[in-house]
Amino acid sequence: MTDHTSPNTTYHLLKFISRQPIQISRFIARSLAGLVNLLKISKTSDTIRLNLQIALPELTTEQHEKIIPQAIRNELTSYFEFFSIWGADNHKNIARIHSVTGEQLLKDAVTAAEGLVLIVPHFGTWEIMNAYLAQFTQMTILYKPVKNESANQFVREARSREQANLVPTDESGVRQIFKALKQGGTTVILPDHTPNFGGEMIPYFGIPLATSNLSAKLIQKTKAKTLFLYAMRNDNHGFDMHIEPIDDRIYQGNPNQGTAVILAAIENLIRRYPEHYHWSYKRFKANPALDHIYHLNTDEALKLVEDIRHQDVQTKII
Repeated sequence: MTDHTSPNTTYHLLKFISRQPIQISRFIARSLAGLVNLLKISKTSDTIRLNLQIALPELTTEQHEKIIPQAIRNELTSYFEFFSIWGADNHKNIARIHSVTGEQLLKDAVTAAEGLVLIVPHFGTWEIMNAYLAQFTQMTILYKPVKNESANQFVREARSREQANLVPTDESGVRQIFKALKQGGTTVILPDHTPNFGGEMIPYFGIPLATSNLSAKLIQKTKAKTLFLYAMRNDNHGFDMHIEPIDDRIYQGNPNQGTAVILAAIENLIRRYPEHYHWSYKRFKANPALDHIYHLNTDEALKLVEDIRHQDVQTKII
């Protein structure tokens, strides 16, 4: 069937949806998640289950099964919240942040001449933090355009508010980030997804996976200050934001070792709040031996994972 919806109509529809109260967005997301969990109409739960079994084998089956519906609800809610955040002005979004733990760390870091790199995992509702951060610093951020032209216009406008500089996810964009950091600017990087091509094989939950080491390269070459950020929703129609230091070893060694420090911080956060991580992403296929892991039965998949873990440990011993 041909889609006769004009780009202009789609854009205005997105605008309308984004202006609805965040309470409505959360209600719709939770209702949808309830249907997904009840009717088993999505394979998402299978992906999440396998990811949990790989990443957190120390948990029991009962604990995994308890996390799965919570993770589906939280991830869907985050996506609907993004619309409300993108549709609101910065003053409203700042008011939605009810508490900030570690605020002084940020205030101290933005005054540093070396610039600031903010590490933000795919966890909770990260989009809410942009408005808060824009109060203190101008950001240069990698941006991959959305394929739909109207959606791209909508998201780009929202993310570029308060003079945020969106740069392409290629070498020219990376050069602009280097320049911004050297001038004392700030960048935000989400480091826990598989790069579109290439990447270094760095262990994540004990499994070597193709991973971008861009964050560590930026930090080690510019000596920029580095902080770890995340935000979680609360029960009062808002969010609680957390700013944490990252291990000083991030500045030492090579980029792969620095990336391992970042991944360790993400793993630690996930172990604290596993239900808030976005588990639906098929991250563990980013190893040539695991390319088809999400198509195998569970026993075969986990056996393959354990073999790779064992091989990695043996390699390190040798």
